[in-house]
Amino acid sequence: DMNWIERRKDAYSHPDGVMPGTRSIVMAAMNYNDGSPPSGGGRVARYAWGSADYHEVLKPRLQQRAQLLRSESPTARSRVVIDTAPLLERDFGRFSGICWFGKNTMLISRSIGSWFVLGAVLTNLELEYDQPSDQNFCGSCTRCLDACPTDAFPEPGVLDARRCISYLTIELQGSIPEEFRDAIGNRIFGCDDCQLACPWNKFAKRFDEPDFRARNGLDQATLTELFAWTEAEFLQRTAALAELPQPPLVALADAPGRISAGMLAFLRESRRVDNRRMREELGVEPRDARLDDGIVASLADPRESRD
Repeated sequence: DMNWIERRKDAYSHPDGVMPGTRSIVMAAMNYNDGSPPSGGGRVARYAWGSADYHEVLKPRLQQRAQLLRSESPTARSRVVIDTAPLLERDFGRFSGICWFGKNTMLISRSIGSWFVLGAVLTNLELEYDQPSDQNFCGSCTRCLDACPTDAFPEPGVLDARRCISYLTIELQGSIPEEFRDAIGNRIFGCDDCQLACPWNKFAKRFDEPDFRARNGLDQATLTELFAWTEAEFLQRTAALAELPQPPLVALADAPGRISAGMLAFLRESRRVDNRRMREELGVEPRDARLDDGIVASLADPRESRD
């Protein structure tokens, strides 16, 4: 599902692949942590709580920096990049001295922890360069590794994306493998567990950006409330979740209470869900016991298949 990385590897080899003539990169980190408690109900990664896509929040700020470069040097060319081009922003973030790579492969800053998004301004100007962040301040701590529900870290600094809940609930296009379904629990978009365990985040500075505040109760909505949204409600309320390919049904199976036949009908009629996924993710042992008898029978009935 992430073959696009392989297809674009040549472009990643040098910033010239993004903007020919690049000689300097201005890196910026924007804090999205307002200090709110972790998500409850259907758990959504903190970066996606806000009312706006983080790309749109950071972009105008970086455009101002690009304009400043042009005002200082009329011959300056620039391009703003926020996770939208084949640029290794994380590596350049470390090269800039902003942060270091933690044992969970997240970038960590001494002042704002790991609750931040990165953006870059590429320019043809040769600027004064900062020193890379060669020092790692994680020490002997392994809390982030120990907190991972799916054991996605085979060793410190190495992430097996195939086991990562963020990959499984955002990037994966097919059904979530059965071996990870219990561990995913009520997480429906991303996972913050390794960040929540990090001591650097416990003392990180807060930043109250209105666009990053949780909206529509997304940080506390129950699973059944989220799955009951109509398509129009889904599109209206999830501007920052535009990349969500399909809801992970395994999370719904873990919801408190029973799932109604009406919910099954909604899932079946939704264009984001097909019967095969419902049977695979909701119709497996031991989860059958957590569903209404009518749902179990419907999922098992081959006449119901419309794949």
